[in-house]
Amino acid sequence: MNWEVVIGLEVHCQLRTRSKLFSNAPVSFGEEPNHAIAPLDIALPGTLPVLNGAAVELAIRAALATHCTVHERSIFARKNYFYPDLPKGYQISQYEEPLATGGYVDLEAIDGATRRVRLTRIHMEEDAGKSIHDGSSTDTLVDLNRAGVPLIEIVSEPDLRSAADAAEYLRALREIVRAVGASDADMEKGQFRCDANVSLRRQGEERFGTRTEIKNLNSFRFVEAAIHSEVRRQAAILESGGAIVQATMGYEPERDRTYTMRTKENADDYRYFPDPDLIPVLISAARIEQIRASLPELSAARTARFLAQYALAPKDAALLAPNAALAAWFEAAVRVHGNAKSVANWLLRDVLAALKEREAEIERVTLSPEAFGALVKLSDGGLVTAKNARTLLAEILWSGGDPAALIAERGLAAVSDPGALEAVADEVIGANEKAASAVRAGDAKSLNFLMGQVMRRTQGKADPAAIREILSRKLGG
Repeated sequence: MNWEVVIGLEVHCQLRTRSKLFSNAPVSFGEEPNHAIAPLDIALPGTLPVLNGAAVELAIRAALATHCTVHERSIFARKNYFYPDLPKGYQISQYEEPLATGGYVDLEAIDGATRRVRLTRIHMEEDAGKSIHDGSSTDTLVDLNRAGVPLIEIVSEPDLRSAADAAEYLRALREIVRAVGASDADMEKGQFRCDANVSLRRQGEERFGTRTEIKNLNSFRFVEAAIHSEVRRQAAILESGGAIVQATMGYEPERDRTYTMRTKENADDYRYFPDPDLIPVLISAARIEQIRASLPELSAARTARFLAQYALAPKDAALLAPNAALAAWFEAAVRVHGNAKSVANWLLRDVLAALKEREAEIERVTLSPEAFGALVKLSDGGLVTAKNARTLLAEILWSGGDPAALIAERGLAAVSDPGALEAVADEVIGANEKAASAVRAGDAKSLNFLMGQVMRRTQGKADPAAIREILSRKLGG
């Protein structure tokens, strides 16, 4: 390409509270439309907002975890626009004096290197309701259950250079807010969604091009696909000598294309001004430090600890540590097994492959990490062959169970008696003289053939390493 892609993301993250940001209505998912509401949420006259203190603390946790500067004073403002799912005619947000500014998220590569994505700001705001188009060409249904749900908006600098980078950044950010308990960030429930600002500039040019904003992307796959589509659209326009018009875009997954929703508004169009019903938010420096001290171990610190404590390869630590749930699963298995490297190998090879196949996360796995560690230990100890252990793992990963009991019940225990293996090896050699002679002459393929015959006679229960040693010794290989 003659063009460099420039991407910045605005991530809307629902905070993990029981009630809304300015009313006592419950935060819930799946309720009947317009049942999780309070008078304030539907803008009844005379209602006044009261700030949810728990939401402020959760927002501070997210800001500190992303290395932002949390300000002791911030102000809520009214963002004015008309839309059917916004009964008040304005959204309560923050503008000139947000909760936090600066900060960064480091993306950890498998070679141990990091790439830094800078943050512009994190501010608090209430969510809008939801407009539903049920297929009618004239009617729009409005559900206000979501109106007033507490959000933080995490705005990045335009530091991302590809759709893959954008998806990686989102995964890292999602893990952070989940790790500190700020949000469940369930994308299927709309708790973690983003707008992508995309522009192109010629390679080597410093000035940014005109950007467009793709709205409401709620899956990693759609983020990548939408950005790819918009890059293709902008490149085609620029290559033909046209100009990009600043606009708000939508994305149609079925047709894999972006489309113009409306000409992009600027901040002036929203007529921001401080909300007269809300006083400034004041947070003492001491309270900020108390919240900082309560944060759990985060990805970078956990990666460093995994390297030091478990002597993992940098690429293995980079795959395990960023995901708090996966890291905890790994450590629970290690406590049972004792060998971190072996557990990591099985986890990264077999378990992650199974998760990828089902597009699932480690929380979906039924098998306990302790049982997983026990199965790997049985395999490493020669009590079950690696092949049989992997076959069993693929089954019980989703159904659970006691590996030792299942191995005994199904007769999967490895044949480890040296005398029995010697006898089987002698039988195989006697029945396959031609292959045995080839092994004596240095033919490795024939040795593999004889090993396969032993495995067949032992129903796959013999240790391949032990068989190889016995056959090699008997045949002088």
